[in-house]
Amino acid sequence: MEKFGIRDCNCASLRKAARRLTSFYDSQLQPSGLRATQFAILALVNEMEEVSVNLIAERLGLDRTTAGKNLRPLEQAGFIEVVSARHDARQRAISVTRAGHAALKTAVPLWRQAQSRFEAANGADKAAMLRETLKELVLDPR
Repeated sequence: MEKFGIRDCNCASLRKAARRLTSFYDSQLQPSGLRATQFAILALVNEMEEVSVNLIAERLGLDRTTAGKNLRPLEQAGFIEVVSARHDARQRAISVTRAGHAALKTAVPLWRQAQSRFEAANGADKAAMLRETLKELVLDPR
């Protein structure tokens, strides 16, 4: 049978790196009780103050269903709440609760430490270049 060179597969390599990096950040954030994905969502909602599921999905590159599923554990933990939007009571908006702010207060220094450790191990310039490269990936050249 023909060999496919899976070691050269861009998708497989990126997924493996993403799993390793997520595991690293999860371990660093563990004392806060948040996983890396939860931290990213909570930090985004905090930054935006009041936000819709659709906007969260768009900002994180997720579909709406996945964003909704990722929000549920944060809501169940009491870190976020879903309320009527200020601009339109018919729409729902997500905001960070006091408990969510407390979780972020614990998690942010841990996240900063993870960032520093990653950059110390890989170089700050290389880490910045990696973020820029990932941001600029062209997936469909048509």
